Amino acid sequence: MKTKRFGNTSLEISVIGLGLAALGRPGYINLGHGHDLRNNYDPAVMQANANAVLDTAYKLGIRYFDVARSYGKGEEFLGNWLQNGTVKHGVVAGSKWGYTYTADWEVEAKKHEIKEHSAEVFNRQWPVSKRNLGERLKIYHIHSATPESGVLENEEVLGNLWELKHAGITPGLSLSGENQSATLKKALTIKRGGELLFQSVQATWNILEQSAGEALKEAADKGMGVIIKEALANGRLTERNKHPGFAGKLEVLKALAQKYNAGIDALSIAFVLHQPWVSTVLSGASIPEQIQSNVKAQELNISEEDLNLLRSLAESKKEYWKIRSQLAWN
Repeated sequence: MKTKRFGNTSLEISVIGLGLAALGRPGYINLGHGHDLRNNYDPAVMQANANAVLDTAYKLGIRYFDVARSYGKGEEFLGNWLQNGTVKHGVVAGSKWGYTYTADWEVEAKKHEIKEHSAEVFNRQWPVSKRNLGERLKIYHIHSATPESGVLENEEVLGNLWELKHAGITPGLSLSGENQSATLKKALTIKRGGELLFQSVQATWNILEQSAGEALKEAADKGMGVIIKEALANGRLTERNKHPGFAGKLEVLKALAQKYNAGIDALSIAFVLHQPWVSTVLSGASIPEQIQSNVKAQELNISEEDLNLLRSLAESKKEYWKIRSQLAWN
């Protein structure tokens, strides 16, 4: 597995990482999530499944693992895996604060998570993340920063993040929704003495949602590490997407995947990896077989002609985020 220096930090991370959004809680919006977990949500069973995926990822050379306080038991599962068995060399963990998990281990819930970007929530969640992940925790993101939350104007929160940075933790922000670019551009203005506060950004960018590319390139040019999430659009960029309106695009993806002797998943991740400003792209695998398929992306050398064809499949950001908001928890 190839590695890259993470922005202008001293961190070196694998170009493919593993996100635990689908591993740490019974319900998630990935297509077929319940099927992957065989509808068995016993915490011990889910920890064992997470261990199997983590073991497979590690054997394949993945060294970056991404969680959040709102991913159910995701931090605990990752922390338990790190502490048990053989020493895991070179592992870097990133987590996020700002959402509280409220689904009570149910697949369907009135609210799966509650967002609050206050200093009180940061002060409550940071110590828990640190306890769960220990010295492996090197990157800490605001979870889904948006203009509406006001987090980038909250001087108490920003002060806490400056303190983290001075303590050797890489502060960052994850993005979501139609305003990803605007939020990131705002974050790039937060400085002290010419020094940027944020050193990491995690954003959605994939074949269907390419709107934040220019802003992400600017962030990379200014020394931020760039982590791409939802490279498979929560399963929409797989053969599980049976929506009639997607059929034409699916045929294009199938043909290109066959040409490169890979799955649509690997093709989609390879498309992201071909962007020079990307530091790492997250797999959202739920089972070992998916991560094994995903990592084939690093072997694919997609031609410029085919990259242009894939670029042409993009949706408008309004359409993309509307569809995403309608995906069912399962």
